[in-house]
Amino acid sequence: MTTLLLVEDDAVLRDGLTELFTREGYRVVPAASVREARKLLDDTVQAVVMDVGLPDGDGVSLCREWRSAGETRPVLFLTARGEEFDVVRGLDSGGNDYVTKPFRMQELLSRVRVMLRTAQPSRPVNRNGFSVDRERMQVLRDGEPLPLTLTEFKILTMLMDRPSVVPRDRLLEVLWDEGGKFIDDNTLSVHMSRLREKVGADRIRTVRGVGYQWSDIS
Repeated sequence: MTTLLLVEDDAVLRDGLTELFTREGYRVVPAASVREARKLLDDTVQAVVMDVGLPDGDGVSLCREWRSAGETRPVLFLTARGEEFDVVRGLDSGGNDYVTKPFRMQELLSRVRVMLRTAQPSRPVNRNGFSVDRERMQVLRDGEPLPLTLTEFKILTMLMDRPSVVPRDRLLEVLWDEGGKFIDDNTLSVHMSRLREKVGADRIRTVRGVGYQWSDIS
C-alpha cells in the first residue's frame, strides 16, 4: 500500500483529503504544520502532498530543505495562489507538481497517480524497432526520432511500457492541460488516430470497452 504524507493546516480539507485518499487505497499520514511534517516523514512514506501556506512556515521552504538534505521522494504542492511566481518558486524548490485551490478531487487523484508513476526508476524500453529515450522525451523508430507532441509521447510511452492493455481512464490521466482542464474521451481517440499515422495502424490495438495495447507484431 502506498503511503502519502498529507501536510495541510485546514482541518476540514485535511480530513476530506484523508478520506478521499484512503478510499482510493492509499495510507495517509496527516500533518498540520512544518514541524509535524518533519517529524512524520519516515521510511514508510512514498510521496508528499503539501500545502504551500502553513502556520509555522511554508511548504516551499520545507521542500527546499528536504532536497538539500538529499530527499528525493516526490512532492505535490497545494496552493491557493495561482501567480506564476509561486508556481515557479515551488517547482524550483524541488516540487514535482502543483494543484491550485479550489481543485477537483479527480484531478488531484490523477496528478498523484502520475507523480508516483514518473517517480519510479525508469527502465529501457525497446519494442521491435521502437525505443524510448526518456531523457530527450523522444520515441525512436530504427534510431530515428518520431515527430511527436508531448502528449503523444506520454501516451505512446504508457503503451510501450506495458505488455498488457492500458485502460482508457489511465491514458486520460496524461491529458490534463496546464490550466487543469480535463480533455475528454473523444480527444483521446483523436490522439490515437494521429499516433497510428506516425507509428503504423497495426502497432496500437483497440480493446473495445477497455482501452489500448501496444503490439510488437506488424
